[in-house]
Amino acid sequence: MKILVVGPSWVGDMMMSQSLYRTIKALHPHAQIDVMAPEWCRPLLAKMPEVSQAIPMPLGHGKLDIGERRRLGVNLRKNGYDQGIVLPNSFKSALVPFFAKIAKRTGWRGEMRYGLLNDIRPLNKVAFPLMVQRYVALAYDKQIIKSATDIPTPILWPKLVTNKQDVTHVMDTFNIEHSRPIIGFCPGAEFGPAKRWPHYHYAALAEKMISEKGYQVLLFGSQKDNDTGEDIRRSLTKNAQQHCHNFAGKTSLDQAVNLIDACQAIVSNDSGLMHVAAALDKPLVALYGPSSPDFTPPLSDKAEVIRLISGYHKVRKGDGDSGYHQSLIDIQPQLVIDALARLNIGIE
Repeated sequence: MKILVVGPSWVGDMMMSQSLYRTIKALHPHAQIDVMAPEWCRPLLAKMPEVSQAIPMPLGHGKLDIGERRRLGVNLRKNGYDQGIVLPNSFKSALVPFFAKIAKRTGWRGEMRYGLLNDIRPLNKVAFPLMVQRYVALAYDKQIIKSATDIPTPILWPKLVTNKQDVTHVMDTFNIEHSRPIIGFCPGAEFGPAKRWPHYHYAALAEKMISEKGYQVLLFGSQKDNDTGEDIRRSLTKNAQQHCHNFAGKTSLDQAVNLIDACQAIVSNDSGLMHVAAALDKPLVALYGPSSPDFTPPLSDKAEVIRLISGYHKVRKGDGDSGYHQSLIDIQPQLVIDALARLNIGIE
């Protein structure tokens, strides 16, 4: 059984898609699963044992280019896929499996994809409240799974597999101390400061973890998160700055994943790296403000979610200082310290 999955284009969504791959392999142990996704996804897919091959999607996010999608599909015909599963809900994402002439093309209805998909599922968002449930449901016949309650439990959560030698190598590459335990912070968020815990709260937590608990702090994120990392470092005492390293924008995704695996715990905003930490089974404190954990929570028994408001608030700019949202400003560092203590990482 050969399956082509058209994967998502966001880190968090790509991480949650692993639950689908794990479910397929549980149902069909000999299935070959290939995933078509942007090139940057390759380091994540390489750490998913269920994925046989990562096939690069050369087109940028949002670009239609039907001619190129047809060329990609025609080239994939030789692979002889039995099924295509399309995870994004867009019209364009269903084109490659159609042009590849894959006999069974599965996905949620999305942007009116009749014809492109022939195993089409109308999505009842109330029946499938979590994104991971919507992904996993596509592993089953649509007559069997009518709602999330029909999905066998427990759902197989994402589980990345790293190599200890690679982790040690990347630590040495960035001259990270082996003698101090590490706590990682993921202070960025895709849509700006409204979804971020304030840098001064991260700094207060870092100061305490370094000066009182003997930790070193690693800051993770993309290049656009580098300034936030520098804001955190500049807020520390000179002594604490020596043990706080801003790697936002300075690592590849593969290096970042390996460094997160070296951490004793992670503190993160609602972000893609939060889902990476959860899939690495790291003790995790996830900080939510306007965005809600009701749809895409961290999938881990070792995660604690801190959120002081309810509901979903579609905001791009916060109502507090520096564009932060008041609900995140109100999460004091002591709440995070208490959560870390409950996660049993040696903090009292």
